[in-house]
Parts: sequence; structure tokens; C-alpha cells
Amino acid sequence: MSNRSSLTISLQVVITVVLFLFAIRLLGSAVETLSPLLRRVLNQIIVGDRSALGVSWFASYVLANGSVVAALSVSLFYSDLIVRSQLFLMVIGSRLGGAAVVIFIGAFDYLNEELDTLSDSVSLGLLTFLLTHSIYLPVLVVGYFTLPLIEKTGLVGKTGLGSASNTGGTEAIDMGAAAQGVPGIQTHIPDVPSLFSGWIIQSFGGGVAFLLAIGLIFSSMRLFDSTLDKIDKQRLRQRYLVKLNDKWTSFGLGLVFTGLTTSVAFSLGVIVPLYNRGHIKRNEIIPYVLGANIGTLVDTLIVAVALNTPVGIVTVSLLLAISFIVSLIPMAFYSKYTRVINSAQSELVNDIGFFIGFLVTLLIVPILLIVL
Repeated sequence: MSNRSSLTISLQVVITVVLFLFAIRLLGSAVETLSPLLRRVLNQIIVGDRSALGVSWFASYVLANGSVVAALSVSLFYSDLIVRSQLFLMVIGSRLGGAAVVIFIGAFDYLNEELDTLSDSVSLGLLTFLLTHSIYLPVLVVGYFTLPLIEKTGLVGKTGLGSASNTGGTEAIDMGAAAQGVPGIQTHIPDVPSLFSGWIIQSFGGGVAFLLAIGLIFSSMRLFDSTLDKIDKQRLRQRYLVKLNDKWTSFGLGLVFTGLTTSVAFSLGVIVPLYNRGHIKRNEIIPYVLGANIGTLVDTLIVAVALNTPVGIVTVSLLLAISFIVSLIPMAFYSKYTRVINSAQSELVNDIGFFIGFLVTLLIVPILLIVL
């Protein structure tokens, strides 16, 4: 890759990150502005922690993107529209729902006869789903009962911290402490993202700003993925392929690649072609996907940091830490774990009736969580 190409990609990455961070700030401001309306709506839908899990799970189906749902969940918490336990469950729900979307897409391809067999249509998607749910369901249980214990330490509260800082674009950073060396001088640096988001809300309203923020988040993620597509994946494959034979190295690469790029599409895009062509065995890709499942939480952590909600940061960090610890268990008992995963996938794809029932269950479960 030439120096000019590298510079172009670097510039595109910077622009995309700035766009993403602005979209998050705009989303936080829009949610704050719409909080009276959203509170009335959410009070009808989210009547407890269980329904919060169901809403984010099903919303991931609707938007076909779990990361956007997770970002929206942090924004709702930032505006004190949901409590800490609901934020935790909604982020997990976004991962559970996001993992199922790929299965629905594969099943749709099979029904449209774009692929010959059901196994070919849903192979990798179903594998990713089983791995994701085998980790995040235990994380849900462990984390949900751990949160009250963490709260007693004072690190995690029930509501967001930092929402009061959102004043619709009138924020300023007080640099008076930095200017103490010059008597009588106090510097105020305007918070440009807040000023711009405040202008958008005042000019077009909170509803338009909310939709614009969601659109910008989608656009920035797609732009980031398209930018990463320009990176020489073949070189990465040649450099790291031999290292995937070791399960711990494969696990670490999946975690690091996904965490650094905040893009599952890119991290899996590096390795999936090799898997599809038989160059990487199934047992070699499983640790990589397990690591990627942890790394995908990094973008949610970035959202919490961008919105400056300390409790949100601690909550997402706790989720990330528990996910990492839980993932070490199947890695320690890897042979038994892979046998269970392989057996479950074979049972699902070998019986079309059983698989249809499985798809129906994926649709019904989040709905039941909401209405019951």
C-alpha cells in the first residue's frame, strides 16, 4: 500500500470517527430534548428489566444492527429514561438480537433459492449466533446479579451521571484552572459539537435531530466499514493465518481486531473467506469469533465515554469484563465446548421443520419478554 493510499485511508478514518462522535452527541441531545415524550412512551413499553431486554432484542431485528441499538440504549440512560440494570440488559439484548439477524438473512437467501442447501445459507451465521448466545446468556445472569453488589461499592448508581451537562448547545469548557498562571484570566472554550447539535435541535426540532443522529450513526459505521475494506486483507491473512492454529492466539486476534476497528464486519471479513474456502478449520475460527464478540463492546464503551456518563462507562466496562471472564471458560474446556456447538448446529440444520420452529422462537421470545 502506497504512502498516499495510507494517508487517504487515515484521513477517512479520522473523518468517520469525528462524524460518529458528533452523531452520538447529537443523539444524546435529541433524546434529552424528547425525554418527556420518550418517557411517556417508554413507561408503556419498558415496565421492568425483562421488557427492556426484549425491546432492545427486537429493536436489533428492526434496525438489523445491534450496535445502533446499544448506542441508543446508552443515550436513553444518559437522559435518565432507563435505569442502570435496564441499560445493562439492553446492551446484552442488542447483541443477542444482532447475532440472530444474520440467521434471518441466511434463511431468506435459502428460501429465495440463492443457495442450494440450508447448511450453506446459515452455516457461519448460525455458528456466530450459537457462540454469541452461549456467552451472553451466562453473562446476562452473572452480570444482572453482580450489578447490585457493585452498586454497594459506590461505583455504579441507578441513574446516569452527566446528563445535566447537556444544555442543548450552550456548554463551554472552563479552562480557568489551566490559566491560573495568568492572574485575572479565565478562558472558556466553546463545546463545538454541542453548539452545532443545539443549533440543529432549535432549527429543526428534536424529532428531526433524533432521526438525523440515527442516520449519521448508520452512515458513519458503513463509511468506516467501506474504508476498512480498502485495507489489504490478503496481507493480514498471510501474516496471521499460521497463528490461528493456536486457540488462544486466535481468540486474542479476534478480540484485538474487532476492538481496534470497532467493526465486526471487518474483523470477520478478514477471516471468513479463508473459512469458506476451507483454509481455516471450524475449530480454528471459533476462538476468533469468541474474541470478536468481546471486542464488539468497545464501540458501546466509546459511546458512553462520548456522552460523558460515568455510570454508563462503568456499566459497559463491567459487561465487557464479565464477557471476557465467561469466554475463558469455553476456552479452557475447548474440546467439549466445540462438540456441543457442533452438535447443536447439526441438529438445527438437518431438520427443516426444527429449523423453522427455531426461527419462530427467535421472533417470539423478545416479544414475550416485552408483553409479559
